[in-house]
Amino acid sequence: MDIQHLKIFVSVYKNRGFSKASAALHLSQPTISEHIKNLESELDCKLFDRVSRTIIPTREAEIIYPGAMQIIEDLEKLKEELSLSGRDIKGHLILGASTIPGTYILPVMASEFKKLHPEVSFEIIIEDSRKITDMILNHDLILGAVGAKMEQGKINYLPFIEDELILAAADTIIIKDSISVKDLLEIPFVMREEGSGTLKTMERFLNEKNVDIRELNVVAVLGSTDSVKQALKSGFGVSILSRVAVEDELNCGTLKEIKIRELKMKRSFYLITHKKRTLPNPYNAFYNYMNALKR
Repeated sequence: MDIQHLKIFVSVYKNRGFSKASAALHLSQPTISEHIKNLESELDCKLFDRVSRTIIPTREAEIIYPGAMQIIEDLEKLKEELSLSGRDIKGHLILGASTIPGTYILPVMASEFKKLHPEVSFEIIIEDSRKITDMILNHDLILGAVGAKMEQGKINYLPFIEDELILAAADTIIIKDSISVKDLLEIPFVMREEGSGTLKTMERFLNEKNVDIRELNVVAVLGSTDSVKQALKSGFGVSILSRVAVEDELNCGTLKEIKIRELKMKRSFYLITHKKRTLPNPYNAFYNYMNALKR
């Protein structure tokens, strides 16, 4: 049912005339008449009797009028609520993130954002980059943060912070401070799980140096950065990790960086959204906040 039909019906009913309704709505009388005719056809009943120059509502019009008024009032209230929600930045934001941004970056950014917008709260779901990307594709999440591009066609990628992958090991492990890419094949290696953005990025850089990760001397495959760090601290081997994730350990000396000659592994972390999804206002505000801070 056309809401405009109802608005014109209500005006004719209130004003008891087509000419007054025409003046009130700034529409021509033929337009008013056409809308009433269409509404009568849709409802299959006559709404007004014309007696001389007087318009008299029929019994059906008397029945319809309260409901039509309620529909119009509800619509106006809904428009007002939508307008307010478009201005207000509040609500519960559910963010998906891969391990590094979800553990080391987003909690800090969310805390700073909340200082600006106290009525916002956050929930951060941490999975690997593949899983977060799939959740965006399946519309289970609206906004995510990942460490690698997993899917190109339906996802928007916004780089928001730069990172570097480095080779790390326990400070106690006996190894040269600088090695070649080929040397990497001989050292016990602790690897992240399939689907990890860190693994995908590492694989890409090593492939550029003609090194297949299947040639690595893998002694363990672990499902989180923290578990890899714990393995390294125990002397299990070496691993390629995010500098962001091991910054504290490098500073306090529990882990050390080993240079890989002729190999620099720079990457970006990305905010991701579905190309066909419109971000609700609080999500859009956080997205713009992160974009403004990108470095």
